[in-house]
Amino acid sequence: MSTESDIREFLATRRAKITPQRAGLPAYGGTRRVPGLRREEVALLAGVSIDYYVRLERGNLAGASEEVLDAIAAALQLDDAERAHLYDLARAVAHRSSRRTKRTRGPIPDSVLRVLDSMTDSPAFIRNGRLDILAVNRLGRALYSPLYTGSAKEPVNIARFQILDPRGRDFFPHWEESLNTTVSLLRTEAGRAPHDSDLTGLIGELVTRDEEFRTAWAKHNVRLHQSGRKSFRHPAVGDLTLDFDAMELPAQPGLTLTAYSAAPGTPDHDTLQLLASWAATENISPPSSPDPANRQSR
Repeated sequence: MSTESDIREFLATRRAKITPQRAGLPAYGGTRRVPGLRREEVALLAGVSIDYYVRLERGNLAGASEEVLDAIAAALQLDDAERAHLYDLARAVAHRSSRRTKRTRGPIPDSVLRVLDSMTDSPAFIRNGRLDILAVNRLGRALYSPLYTGSAKEPVNIARFQILDPRGRDFFPHWEESLNTTVSLLRTEAGRAPHDSDLTGLIGELVTRDEEFRTAWAKHNVRLHQSGRKSFRHPAVGDLTLDFDAMELPAQPGLTLTAYSAAPGTPDHDTLQLLASWAATENISPPSSPDPANRQSR
């Protein structure tokens, strides 16, 4: 799908979510043919001409100023993730490239890997925007052990396991919520890197093979994924719900370190300790150990 199509559908789906009443516009009688705001109402709220807004919604964001983008974002009541996505789409149009490329990075620095490995009480891993796990500590490897069991691909990919592996629905017990999060993260990354062939290949695979993913993808939802709670149903230790914090690595753009934890004295903390004991019994270690040079971004 082209960037213009993404822009058109993103703006149209955001517009459909805002009622005139929510936007502070007077309610007119009669039946509205479209859900949410009309284009002319968005133009009025943003302070631009109707013709100009129509051109924007058709995908022509090239040349749109920050002031215009901010006005559109305000008119559509975009949240922080949606506003950032709008800017990403505008940049993608302005710096268009007809050639699809693979984004390559050097190895993750040894200092970062040492920090990751030092987090002995918290499952933690480093991922890219495509949701490949590029590096993982011992407890993180134990938590995500189903992803590594029987996987023929390296690095393992969270989205592919969740959507296409029959075990995904059991491992992620709140599957629909988890699906929506995964789709939103991939949609966000697609706005940042529309010409990444690895990313578009994964999305194409998931859209083609899974109807629920395809339906969720068409909603054009995006989100920031910085903190929250995530539930798992681990085959060895059972159900546990953990707090997570996701931290982008400033020196490694596009990479995120995610760490899980549980409050001491809670059942989930006890289960996390049980997971650590299981990992020790099973002698689980990161799949690329002991050579950290192999744990590099691909």
